[in-house]
Amino acid sequence: MLLAIDHVQLAAPPGTEDALRAFYGGVLGMAEVPRPPALAARGGCWFRAGGVQLHLGVGADFRPARKAHPGLLVADIDACAARLAAHGAPVEWGGGLPGHRRFHSEDPVGNRLEFLAPDA
Repeated sequence: MLLAIDHVQLAAPPGTEDALRAFYGGVLGMAEVPRPPALAARGGCWFRAGGVQLHLGVGADFRPARKAHPGLLVADIDACAARLAAHGAPVEWGGGLPGHRRFHSEDPVGNRLEFLAPDA
């Protein structure tokens, strides 16, 4: 029945769109996707890179996702980690996933993100 994941939605507090654009667009190199007018009025922003689409929706009762997270497959995990660290994002390497190297980081509002790549 299921074909693929269309997008992953993460939450953010109101008024953080500029910080999200700087991180997802600037640091991660994702393109911002225009939102339908009916949804744009709610705030937030959407991003895409390749087959990955992340939606950041705002909510007054925001709490960052500390356990739940998207797992983002990257081409060069060392370059990705260095880029994030250079922009002040945490990089916490972890094991436990056979056949992969991976680390966790956070976006500017504290949502957990996992970056992974298959072992060479």
